[in-house]
Amino acid sequence: MDIDKIRSLSDAELERALAEAKQELWNARFALATRQLKDTSLIRRTRRTIARILTVKREREAQRAPTA
Repeated sequence: MDIDKIRSLSDAELERALAEAKQELWNARFALATRQLKDTSLIRRTRRTIARILTVKREREAQRAPTA
């Protein structure tokens, strides 16, 4: 998922996307441990997607917070 698509999501959709990405990462790690994962780049891509989602969430929190 690219950053533009993530930024277009609502807060609730961001939470859902984050939960789905974390579940996908867990599944990929499990498949890797059981030697069923063929595309190992899936783990790296999923970790980066999670980071992008968390970055957008943090940006939105920073915009809402009053600056002191």
